[in-house]
Amino acid sequence: MKNSVWVGIDVSKDRLDVAMRPSGEACSEANTEAAIKTLTKKLKQVQPQLIVLEATGGHEYGVAYSLMIAGLQVAVVNPRQVRDFARAIGKLAKTDPIDARTLAHFAEAVQPTPRPIPDPATEELSQLVTRHRQLIEMIVAERNRGLSFRGAARRDIEVTTRFLRTRLKQIDQRLKELIEVQEEWKHKAELLASVPAVGPVLVSTVIAELPELGQLNRKQVAALVGVAPFNNDSGQMRGKRRIWGGRAHLRSVLYMAVVAGLRFNPIIREYYQRLRKTGKPAKVSLVACMRKLLVILNAIVKSGQHWNLCLGAHEGGR
Repeated sequence: MKNSVWVGIDVSKDRLDVAMRPSGEACSEANTEAAIKTLTKKLKQVQPQLIVLEATGGHEYGVAYSLMIAGLQVAVVNPRQVRDFARAIGKLAKTDPIDARTLAHFAEAVQPTPRPIPDPATEELSQLVTRHRQLIEMIVAERNRGLSFRGAARRDIEVTTRFLRTRLKQIDQRLKELIEVQEEWKHKAELLASVPAVGPVLVSTVIAELPELGQLNRKQVAALVGVAPFNNDSGQMRGKRRIWGGRAHLRSVLYMAVVAGLRFNPIIREYYQRLRKTGKPAKVSLVACMRKLLVILNAIVKSGQHWNLCLGAHEGGR
């Protein structure tokens, strides 16, 4: 039985602020490989019940991975969830040490589910998906900059853009190779790619970032991704239902697939048109289509059946 010690680690680019409950012990370490090893050894001696970190765009990866392979229980949580928790307990001030203490309190009170240790192939796939997204963002930024330049500066931007596109193609090829050599991924990719408007970017992103696909019911998978609308009611007041939380990057890729689906997927197109005819705003209709597409993908992976119109209409319409 582990000691009832709960740890919160506030991660920034250069520093790790650590707090423990119930002792109140705190320390600060550099966010470097050597310091992470030292911190891991220290926490392994303590054997905490749970260690909680916030997702910080990748800065948390090094320490989270080191702790997990050391056999410690680690949960990486949504920062918004922690901020809401802090407000609920009256912690309005925000500094790195205060955030670390709040994370430790969150670990003890909420006890979020620990993240499983990723195998090397899954970790590489996930990082390549992230790199793919970064390259697209850089290409878009360079293209936008090119609109304001002429002459040599414009030509330099074009050279940079061509280089980034070459790197993007290489990342795409590596993603394809990784999926091909893993039988489970290859089978899942074939199932997903059978759906009209589902391309290689969504396929690789789903495999890397949504391993739960096909293991959950339609409501659970929609809530996990963040496309399930939540009620906003109080007393006699009936507010607008809104989506909240979930996996933001996956939602953005799902959105692009739905935009393509309005042209190439008859089920998504018909559903969108029906919602618009009933007076639903375009944005609300698109989110509903995202949920519908996700439910269809979940059903296809769960059943092991390739896309067909009957399956798509049946699952998406439920």
